[in-house]
Amino acid sequence: MTALRPLAFACALVLPTVAAAQTTITVYTSQPQDQMAQVVAAFNADHPEITVEIFRSGTTELMAKLAAEFAAGSSPSDVLLIADAVAMSQLKEDGRLLAYTDAPVKDVPPALVDPDMTYFGTKLITTGIVYNTMLVQTPPKSWADLAQPEVAKSLIMPSPLYSGAAAIHVGTMVAQPAFGWDWYETLAKEGAVAGQGNGTVIEAVARGEKAYGVIVEYMAMNAKKKGSPVDFVWPEDGVSVISQPVAILKDSDAVAAAKTFVDWQLSRKAQEQSVAQGYFPVLSGLAAPEGYPSADRLTILEADPAKMRAEDQANKEEFAAIYGG
Repeated sequence: MTALRPLAFACALVLPTVAAAQTTITVYTSQPQDQMAQVVAAFNADHPEITVEIFRSGTTELMAKLAAEFAAGSSPSDVLLIADAVAMSQLKEDGRLLAYTDAPVKDVPPALVDPDMTYFGTKLITTGIVYNTMLVQTPPKSWADLAQPEVAKSLIMPSPLYSGAAAIHVGTMVAQPAFGWDWYETLAKEGAVAGQGNGTVIEAVARGEKAYGVIVEYMAMNAKKKGSPVDFVWPEDGVSVISQPVAILKDSDAVAAAKTFVDWQLSRKAQEQSVAQGYFPVLSGLAAPEGYPSADRLTILEADPAKMRAEDQANKEEFAAIYGG
């Protein structure tokens, strides 16, 4: 709510539009801050009447912040844009999300739309393997390859204690009969480590501190595009997928403006920007970014969101027991 805007957080990014802006919304997001600056600029080119304030952090920290705010009475957030449909479904179950029944979703795959119209996927984000091209001569082809001792000893992964994408990936991998917790224990035994979010992974691999990393594809591909000595593998045994859903908080005091932001996120213009930022689009008729496979060529690892939500805390505790936290 506008009366409680977060102004004192070190990672808050405030992007005012015009001096005479009529409405202000606050967006809590896990999307990288530089990308969100581009998103807000493009949105304001179409809607200069709406000022957008951004608070950016990892999904797990955002959820903890929201929980604390709800416990105190209310949250200043109007819109959520987070890389975790499981967390979003929990907010829906808790009655925190607004049903937006008229959202423009006719061109969005039904699997990415909440049946009750409280949240909507805006991207397809896959998790795979990044490697340093100066340190690796034969890239891994599969998740199974990471368990090789010479690979695992130089492997870093994001932690589900910080990253929503990592929580989805861990929940997906431990549900696979071929992997499970035994696989994670093997990786740790051979020297693999966990950082915080995906940002710590790409930094370590790009600098050559680690040769391999588990990461969301756009961070690796964007780093490669900018000249970092890295490349990315979509493992042949499958990838986990997140949809970065967008939703409006039920207690928002700027619902009309929040709906305008959601509408724009689901528009072709926003999807074209997503492709330029390195994401698979969710709208039909748009090609994947250069260097990416087409989405229909990916092998998607099966995942049960309800089961993942039920086991989320236990998964985080088990991960912390293996890798620390």
